[in-house]
Amino acid sequence: MTLWTASEAALATGGQATRDWGATGISIDTRSLQPGDLFIALKAARDGHDFVAQALEKGAAAALVSHRPEGVAEDAPLLIVPDVMAALTALGAAGRARARARIIAVTGSAGKTSTKEMLREMLADFGRTHAAEASFNNHWGVPITLARLDPHADFAVIEIGMNHPGEIAPLARLARPHVALITTIAPAHLEAFENIDGIAHEKASIFYGLERDAHAIYPSDLPTSPILEAAAEASGATCLPFGKAADRVRLHDMTQTDAALVMRAQLGGLSLAVRLANSGAHFGMNALACLAVAEALDLDLTRAALALGRWQPPAGRGQRQVITLDPVEELSFTLIDDAFNANPASLEAALNMLVGLTPGQGAGSRSPRRVAILGDMLELGPQEQALHAGIADLPVMAQIDLVHCVGPRMAALHARLPARKRGKHVAQVEELLEQAKNLVVPGDIVLVKGSKSSFVSRMVARLRALDTAPKVE
Repeated sequence: MTLWTASEAALATGGQATRDWGATGISIDTRSLQPGDLFIALKAARDGHDFVAQALEKGAAAALVSHRPEGVAEDAPLLIVPDVMAALTALGAAGRARARARIIAVTGSAGKTSTKEMLREMLADFGRTHAAEASFNNHWGVPITLARLDPHADFAVIEIGMNHPGEIAPLARLARPHVALITTIAPAHLEAFENIDGIAHEKASIFYGLERDAHAIYPSDLPTSPILEAAAEASGATCLPFGKAADRVRLHDMTQTDAALVMRAQLGGLSLAVRLANSGAHFGMNALACLAVAEALDLDLTRAALALGRWQPPAGRGQRQVITLDPVEELSFTLIDDAFNANPASLEAALNMLVGLTPGQGAGSRSPRRVAILGDMLELGPQEQALHAGIADLPVMAQIDLVHCVGPRMAALHARLPARKRGKHVAQVEELLEQAKNLVVPGDIVLVKGSKSSFVSRMVARLRALDTAPKVE
């Protein structure tokens, strides 16, 4: 299917097409570009204009540029605009304007991407669903998602993130959602905000972009919930708070087992149960929020709950895996990969998931343990030392046997831990990689969690490499 013709894209952006062409997709990276994509020559760490020739060689239908790059043929298919970023935003706005889809926008301090993927799974049961790729949630990710939107899709899920004040509202106005969802408010990106109330006000600005007759969904159990409620009411939207004490979308209870999390909820007079395989309690609240979206869209709630049961945590976001150390003796450990990102709230949630699981079969005199390998939490501002150290005081830490720390900020937690729980502390994850085999014993449950730039995902890869289970071809 042709997503954009040269004339449509030129009209949307005010640019000049050098010749006729038709694009079937949008790309900003030649490494993942597919034949038929419109290549967007953005300026970031590198100038995308330097890769236009390569993109065309790989089969790009055309390139969106501010000038003809050196080495690109005179007759090359280009869309020339004054400013590439502005043109991309205009293309996203045009994609949104022509769409018939019901738009759901998701933001929050944690759980945005997981909730987006839950919604993708749930909504696919009800119609053609488009959702943001990976974590495309910033000033270029949102317009790309909208520019990629199939005009005939029934639903679209747009993830909206932020690092600084004033980022969310313009993206919400670009997306013009029919439903806006805030997953939670927690200490994250504090270096750009005075306090958590500032974060709540910024997240609540997602409601500023809502269409008429829209729905605002937000957690009801947080200290900052009144800020979210005030913004939702000011937008004129129908308010759908969710949580343990909410009226219309209420959590009844959650039970975590080694195999799954079972959540029971009340939506109006209807009682629903959702079983989430390999999931922790924080995913239960995300699922509750998804049911609120189903309520807002007037979907069959029982069917929505069943669809949510097919979702499982993706890599880096709480995915569990059994790593076999000895296939003959049937010795293994459980790895929880939550290494994509971290802030104090998401770390506490991950630790709660860890202690909700039962260690497996040990070997010899070495008892299985609950082990956490924790990397630095970034963008926490002046409070970062106290926030890292404070992890040691969480009630959940009483049930964790050993903590290894990665990064200079995690030194504060390492110093606060009691000696019996204090594992290794290294400045960089590379110092821990060669010791991976000695960090686990059979029956252990090992959580790896940290901000992306702490690179603890490399420890996940190293621990996975210990797997000796026969590979199924």
